[in-house]
Amino acid sequence: MTSRTLILCWLLAALPQTLDAQMGGGGMSGGGGPAAPMAEEKPKFRDHIHNIEGLPIHREKGDAIVKNVRVVGNRTVGIHKITSKLQTRKSRFYDYELVLGDVRRLNDMGSFDHVTFKIDEQPDGVEVTYIVNERPMITRVVYHGNRAMGEREVSGRCGISKGDPLSEFSIESARRRLVDFYQSEGFNQISITSVIGIEGDSGAVVYRINEGPKERIANIHIHGSTIVSEARLKKIINSRGPMAGFLTYIGNAVDMRKIDQDVDVLATYYHNLGFLTATVGRQIEYDDSGKWLTVNFVVNEGPRFKVNDIQIIGNQYITEGSLRQRMNLKPGDMFDGTLMRRDIGELVYGYGELGYIYADVEPKTVMRDEANVVDLVYEITEGDRWKVGEILVNIEGEPDLMKETTMLNLVDLREGDWIDRRTLELNRRRLERSQLLEVNPQIADPPDIKVVPRGEQFDDF
Repeated sequence: MTSRTLILCWLLAALPQTLDAQMGGGGMSGGGGPAAPMAEEKPKFRDHIHNIEGLPIHREKGDAIVKNVRVVGNRTVGIHKITSKLQTRKSRFYDYELVLGDVRRLNDMGSFDHVTFKIDEQPDGVEVTYIVNERPMITRVVYHGNRAMGEREVSGRCGISKGDPLSEFSIESARRRLVDFYQSEGFNQISITSVIGIEGDSGAVVYRINEGPKERIANIHIHGSTIVSEARLKKIINSRGPMAGFLTYIGNAVDMRKIDQDVDVLATYYHNLGFLTATVGRQIEYDDSGKWLTVNFVVNEGPRFKVNDIQIIGNQYITEGSLRQRMNLKPGDMFDGTLMRRDIGELVYGYGELGYIYADVEPKTVMRDEANVVDLVYEITEGDRWKVGEILVNIEGEPDLMKETTMLNLVDLREGDWIDRRTLELNRRRLERSQLLEVNPQIADPPDIKVVPRGEQFDDF
C-alpha cells in the first residue's frame, strides 16, 4: 500500500457539432480534434539580457529621508509586533503611498479600532508617527447557570475566549450560538443574557443562562393521510418519539428546527406521489409538566395529478425520439417525482455516452386549466461534444512507471475516443477498488479522475 495518490487528467478538445444523432451512438462518427499549438520557444538568457538592455536597477521613491518612526497609543500590543507590519523605516526615503499601506496593514491586524498617522517635516528629514487606538480585549468569559451542560461544552460552542477583541457584535453572535446549541439539545425554553464588564474588571464577559427543562417528544401523530400509512410516514421524517422500555430518554429530544424540516419532508413526499397541491402543517401539545410534548402533523393531500403531455425543448444534436425511448414516465401516467428524476438522469447519461459530458436537463411542471392534469417540460442544455485529447497520470511522490502503466490499464477510454460520462464514473470506482493506492483521506487524496479542458493550468501538479 502506498500513500501516493493517482489523478488522471483528461485534456479535452471541443469539436464542432454538425450531426444529429440518436442515443447509442447512431449518427456519430469518430475523428480527431484540432491539433494543439506548438509551444513557444523560450529565448536564451544572453539574448534576453540583450533585448532588455541589462537587468533593471530598483530605485526607491521619494526625496526626503525618514528621520524617525514612532508608534503611540498601544498599551497591550507589543511594539515589535506593530513595527513588523511597517514598511516605512528610519534612514529610508519617505514615501506617502508606503505610509498609507502601513496604515492599512495595521488595521488588518484586528487589534485596533482605527489607525492614523502624523507627518512632521524637518530640515534634516521626516518624522512619521502612527497613532493607534487599541480595541479593548476580553479578560475572561464567565458562565452562570449552565447545569445540564458542562463548562467545556458551553465554552466550545460560544467561540470567544480571553484575549479576543471586546466587540459587542462578536459577544452577541456567541450568545446566539449558545441559544442554538441549547435548542438543538431540547432546551427550547432557554434564555441567555450577556453582560460586558463587572466591578473591577471592565473586560469580563458574563453569560447568564436559564436553561429551563429539557423537552422530549412523547408521541408523534400524522393526520389526514389516506394513501400512505402513518407508520410509513413516520419513517421518512427525522423527528422521533420515545422507544420502548429503558430507551424512553434516548433520541427523542425536541429540536424545533428538525420538526419544521419534517413539514417540508412530508410535503415533498406527497408532491413526488403526484399530489402537487398538497400542504402540511404541524401542531405542538405540551403536557402539564412542560417537559413532554406531542407533535401532530396535519396533511391536506388534495387531488392527485396525471401527466397530460411531456415536451422536450433545447435538443439540437440528439433526436427527440431517442430521448423519449429512455423515459419511463409517459403521458397518461400518474405524476411521479421519483420517476421524473430517474428520467432526467437517463437523459443526462444518454448525452454523456455520446461525449456531451456537460449536458444538463431542467424539469418544469405546468398546471393546465383542466382538472388535475399537468404538463412536463424538459429543458435541455446540451453543451459541447468532447473527445479525449490526452491522458496524463499524476502520482504524488517519486515517479513509478509500472504503477502508471497499471493505472492506465484500468481506464477504458483512450485518446481520440468520445468522452463517456458513465464510463468515467465506472473507471473512478474501479480505481478506488483496485487497492493499488492509498484511499484513506487522512493519509493522501483518494484516487480520482479529473476532466480538464485543454489549456487549463495544472496548479496542483
